[in-house]
Amino acid sequence: MTDDDARPGPRVVLVGPMGAGKSTVGRLLAQRWDLPFRDTDDDVEQAAGRTISDIFVDDGEETFRSLERVAVAQAVAEHPGVLAVGGGAVMAEETRAVLAGHRVVFLRVGLSDAAARVGLGASRPLLLGNVRGTMKALLDQRTPVYESVAVVVVDTDGRTPDEVADAVAEALS
Repeated sequence: MTDDDARPGPRVVLVGPMGAGKSTVGRLLAQRWDLPFRDTDDDVEQAAGRTISDIFVDDGEETFRSLERVAVAQAVAEHPGVLAVGGGAVMAEETRAVLAGHRVVFLRVGLSDAAARVGLGASRPLLLGNVRGTMKALLDQRTPVYESVAVVVVDTDGRTPDEVADAVAEALS
């Protein structure tokens, strides 16, 4: 074990836009490393007792973002395994501060691959309407922020989840 592995908090935090494969790759890494996997989107849903879509519709994005900030801070403080955070989580300054000093990996995905993976976005409240246009705007807005919090960037386009997990593991070794 390295000193990094002994530091409190997650072994790795995966960030990136919807469709990057954070949950899929995170589960693969957790299996490989025999560690628990956690997704802050799941934490938000569990805490609220509702889906993210329902939170958006009933209470609005700001309520969701508030719940998300709490979920990320709590997960980073207590989770020792592989952590995936929601695509927009890094847009909050408080969340960026919480992630500082941790092994954050940005799973970078291009618009075509992200759109193919996400589909029409029926369960993605930010994608209602013009899916590709909205995804492009979100990628343009968020990519510099993902890059700013990451210690490693792994491209996912044209790769299987196993290949992405291999690249993450290699980059962190």
